[in-house]
Amino acid sequence: MTQVVIIGCGIVGAAIAYELSQVPGLQVAVLDRQLPAQAATKAALGVLMGVISHKTKGRAWQLRQASIQRYETLIPELEALTGHHIPFNRQGILMLCVAAELGSWEKLVATRASQGLALEIWDGAKVKSYCPQINCNPSTWAIYSPQDRQVDPVSLTLALVEGAKRNGVKFYFGTQIEESNFSSSYAKGGLPDDRRIRQITISGERSHLNVDWLVVSAGLGSLPSLSTETSPPLKFDIVPVLGQAIHLKLDRPLGNTDFQPVITGNDVHIVPLNGGQQATEYWVGATVEFPAIGREIEAAPALLEAVMQQAIAFCPALATANTIATWSGLRPRPEGRSAPIIDYLSGFSNILLATGHYRNGVLLAPATAQAIRKMILSSG
Repeated sequence: MTQVVIIGCGIVGAAIAYELSQVPGLQVAVLDRQLPAQAATKAALGVLMGVISHKTKGRAWQLRQASIQRYETLIPELEALTGHHIPFNRQGILMLCVAAELGSWEKLVATRASQGLALEIWDGAKVKSYCPQINCNPSTWAIYSPQDRQVDPVSLTLALVEGAKRNGVKFYFGTQIEESNFSSSYAKGGLPDDRRIRQITISGERSHLNVDWLVVSAGLGSLPSLSTETSPPLKFDIVPVLGQAIHLKLDRPLGNTDFQPVITGNDVHIVPLNGGQQATEYWVGATVEFPAIGREIEAAPALLEAVMQQAIAFCPALATANTIATWSGLRPRPEGRSAPIIDYLSGFSNILLATGHYRNGVLLAPATAQAIRKMILSSG
């Protein structure tokens, strides 16, 4: 059996574990210092902006396309396997736009049509007809993406963990690596050409795990988990970017009860809960807050208030909502390279990185898992 160890059990690590659990001949273990679906996953809104993204080619689009396709089969597959209900909104995303952007959207609509994907341009009258909760004026228009989705990140992660367990994956929560054993082979000139991790010792019971592959998907914890184990040093940094959101409750659903898409505009999302089915609760978010140089990042209440005021400008009825909770989370953003990082760790032939997804961890988790599976299997 090939031994695979995954560090991190957020949405990305859980998706990788589930994907690999379906491969005969792999024995998979997952480690995390916390319980599953904490940190960035717990704070995510789960808005899956794939088709509506302006990415149209290259890796950025390929990952989005693969994930959107996989989600259509993944959710019913997990629900059948685990018996867990996963709130999954199939009613699309409606993005409010400004007139100056119309030309670029018309080009994207044509591109998506050539790819067999749907995007629709709605004028103000159509927006008002389908979503009467939106504050429209004669110049209002929007892009509707019926094939994009929203999913509850915590419910999905827990279902992935349960599905992986049923397929034989072992999970170790509240633990971390204490010791690592490596081996190297040397080419001519005395330089290592194949440095590999062979075994790890984890805290708690001090269990020893043999390692054929180590997959690091711990988000902001990825670099600390490897900080004493890497040689040469990593050539990139992952920085935290804070996001705040708010959970609201209304007396009745916004607009039409039978049409509850995610509404977004100016980078503000209004997300119906319960998969959009008779929703009276909504998430609104999220801020994008970068740390000041040399300072710890702290949530700025004024920025969340600005997001809330923008959401009320889109949907005035939100002004009457009751606040259930506010929260914040840190997203892992790579510096010096594009997000996400799905690659070998420099200097090692059996350590893979699946981290630094920034604001797209939930969106890209299925495609990341597929990419890691391919890397492991194609190695022979």
